[in-house]
Order: sequence, then structure tokens, then C-alpha cells
Amino acid sequence: MKVSVITATWNSGATLRDTIESVLRQSYPNIEHIIVDGGSTDNTMALVQKYESRYNGRLHYISEPDKGLYDAMNKGIRMATGDVVGILNSDDYYTSDDVLEKVVENMNFRDVDAIYGDVHYVNASDLTKCVRYYSSKPFCRCWMRLGFMPAHPSFYCRREVYMKYGLFDYSYKVAADFENLLRLIYVKRIRVAYIPKDFVTMRIGGASSSGIRSHKRIMRDHLRALKANGVYSNVCLLSLRYLYKIYEIAKTRLKNCNN
Repeated sequence: MKVSVITATWNSGATLRDTIESVLRQSYPNIEHIIVDGGSTDNTMALVQKYESRYNGRLHYISEPDKGLYDAMNKGIRMATGDVVGILNSDDYYTSDDVLEKVVENMNFRDVDAIYGDVHYVNASDLTKCVRYYSSKPFCRCWMRLGFMPAHPSFYCRREVYMKYGLFDYSYKVAADFENLLRLIYVKRIRVAYIPKDFVTMRIGGASSSGIRSHKRIMRDHLRALKANGVYSNVCLLSLRYLYKIYEIAKTRLKNCNN
């Protein structure tokens, strides 16, 4: 089983090295890394080319203008030749060296279309300190009406599912991942399974993880996605997920204090 890891980049030179190194350290050998660059003006592509020889033919990349993050992800999925596809953002990296090995192991032994797990967030100034642990364990389909979804950076899906049910709708500025998972998991009812494993370390401060304006934009996008897919919800229901987010942050801080 071949795994395609897709990384969208744009002026990502400051963080991409960690991403690439974590892919190269993966214990599972049958992977391809697809880097889709949006026309960076920094050292991003020089860094990609520097690492190319270490991939032994398993790296594929393009650099051209795009219509944003989700358009780049779509390009990567179309380029992919793997049986399973996952997204690894250019400021994130795998938490351990056996993530993809566990993905394939579970895909092979469980009759599912997709696998997901946990992720954790860190500050860019201290990558060793977890500021929020995002566990997908409590997730169930019905919770998507409340805006909940599995941690998208941990979501690994059979490529044939994307080809059948569609890619990311990049008209959504910050929540195309939610709309895509809503469509696949809630509407199309694909078979999914959870792995109790921390997949990815994420630096905080992304387009969908900071600022009041950002959260307002997320709320608008979530409401639009739910309506477009024929799923009823409202602002009050969607606001409940913020209470759970506060709980996760408080739980993480308490754990840090006790360590």
C-alpha cells in the first residue's frame, strides 16, 4: 500500500525543513511526498531541491501560482499515485517516526476508507511544550452538526474516495477541510476508524487557529458548509465546540503544571 503525503507551501522556508525531515524519518518505506508550492519568493524551493536526492525518487513537486491552500491541496491529490492520501502542512511535522506505518497497518487490517488520530499544538518559540492536545477519540458523526470534526492533519483517506466524492471546495476560505470531511463522513457515510496516536505536531497561528476575526470567518464557513450539504445547525449549536476547546486547553495546562 502506497501513501501519498501532500504538503502545500508558500514562503515556508522557515519551517519546511522540520516537515521534510519528519517525512524522511518515517519507518514506512512505500511513500511519496508531493510538495505543491504557490510560487514562493523565499528559499522554499531551494530547500526542496536540496533534499531531493535524499528521497530516492519519492519526491515530486511543482511551483506555480495557485488560488490558495485548498487549491494547492487539490493539485496534490490529483498528482498523487498512492492508495492512501494525507495532508502534512508546511509548518507541521510528524510527532513520531511510525505514524505512516500505523496508518497502513490499520488500513490493511480494518475495513475502512479513512483513518484519523490525534494532534497537538505548540508555540513556535518552544516546540517541546504542548499548549493544546486535540484528541479525536470522542468524535462521532452526529457531532459534525456542532462543528466538530476529526483532527484534519491526522486524516488519511483512500484516494479513490476523493475521486468518487470530490476534493476540497476552495471557495471556503478557512473551512474547506470541514466541508470536505462533512461531505465524506456525514453525508456520504464513508467508513472511518480512530487510532489512539498523536500524529502531528502543529505550530499555532495558522489561518484557522487564531484571532476573533478568524473565528467569525470559521463560523460563517461552517454554517455555509452545513447548509450546502443539507445538514441543519445554527450559531448556538456551533458555539458549543468552543467550550470543548477551552476544556482541552485547560486540561493540557493542568497536565503541564503537574509534570
